[in-house]
Amino acid sequence: MSIAQRLKSHASTFVLGSLLLGVGAYEWKQFRAGQAIPRAEAQPASPLLHSVLAEGRVAVPPGAEITLGAELSGKLLQLSVKEQDRVKAGDVLGEVDVKEQRAALNEAWARVKEARTDVDFTARERARSEQLFRSRVVAEASLDRSVHDSSLAETRRASLLAGAERISTSISKSKVIAPIDATVTQRFADPGEMVSAGTPLVTLTDLSHLRVEAEVGEFDAGRVRLHADVTVRAEGYETKWRGRVSEIPNRVVPRSLRALDPSRPVDTRVLVVKIELTEPMPLKLGQRVEVEIAL
Repeated sequence: MSIAQRLKSHASTFVLGSLLLGVGAYEWKQFRAGQAIPRAEAQPASPLLHSVLAEGRVAVPPGAEITLGAELSGKLLQLSVKEQDRVKAGDVLGEVDVKEQRAALNEAWARVKEARTDVDFTARERARSEQLFRSRVVAEASLDRSVHDSSLAETRRASLLAGAERISTSISKSKVIAPIDATVTQRFADPGEMVSAGTPLVTLTDLSHLRVEAEVGEFDAGRVRLHADVTVRAEGYETKWRGRVSEIPNRVVPRSLRALDPSRPVDTRVLVVKIELTEPMPLKLGQRVEVEIAL
């Protein structure tokens, strides 16, 4: 090492030592003067330690959402409702064409009427045979034949009557009737379409019973309590809504919501906690929300 480099190294060491001595002298002077050296203040406990955070979706309880389907195969004659329409229980929402079934019903009732005529005739023949048999005018075989014919006519009429009632019941299924007061949230078909039995036509939802189904991580499952207060938030809204835990299931299930935080694991299991809302909110069915459950 050259003399110049040695001198430069000694100079740097001297400057650093001078700075350290200066800081030490200042702190000693403050200590002698009775002044405390400022320290970092203790931070209050995080509020997250007193709550459980989770994500969920707006949903409705079982029975508040019903998908109505066609009970018969055929052409859809009408579907008089559209999405957002309000319906009452008992309202006729649509109808499937049953012209062929109505023609079959008319034919069935005609056969029932014909069978009724046969029943009356064989009943009179039976009565005459019984009277003649008691008078010993005809043989027992003749009486047996009359009884057989009368019973056969009665059986045939009963069978035809059952067939007519079956067709009548089938025709009654041509109408799509609302079972509850609700709002039409989905419509799957249009008039003129050919539908099969079981084809979905409309979904009805009672939007007056919204709730939140929150996916609480399984490691927080033991911290959630029934009737605990809940705060609900949704992206795009500054307002917060209140609720309470109304149902805690006994089973954890795979997560169905994809976590918004990419650092969180996606293969965790969750407890789907049901939250009853204690105030109205403008959120839509299926909308994603964040909840904070108080402990």
